[in-house]
Amino acid sequence: MRDAFAAQVEAALDALWRRAAGSIPEWLPMHYVAWLPIVYDAAARFRTRRRGRQNIYLVRLDYTDRGAGMHGVYVGMTSYPPHQRFDQHRAGIRAAGSVLKRGQELLIGPVLHLQRIAQVDAERIERDMALALADAGILVEGGH
Repeated sequence: MRDAFAAQVEAALDALWRRAAGSIPEWLPMHYVAWLPIVYDAAARFRTRRRGRQNIYLVRLDYTDRGAGMHGVYVGMTSYPPHQRFDQHRAGIRAAGSVLKRGQELLIGPVLHLQRIAQVDAERIERDMALALADAGILVEGGH
């Protein structure tokens, strides 16, 4: 569906979800994200040195109230499974305001290789990934 119109991609994803909801992995985005290849490219540059308990996660943010088609990404680090941490944000538990107000979905696919990593690596990658995504022109929150 590369180079398809966003409406066509959204319709195809909706049909797929209705037919195969139970078999769709949690890391697959449920909406068309035009800038997702940029995120995959940026995330692929990061490597870890050691295994550990930390996970890097990304959340798609919706800023359409600020301008047509504006979206962003939140970069975070957690010792919880990313989907559990996203649920905590949405429930207001130690929530980043941007995720609580604008968080749309977890984008775990680009950072699957950055799960269960050492704290020191996670801190470096969280910060550097936020900078790399911002340099690529994506609106970024988090990544402290």
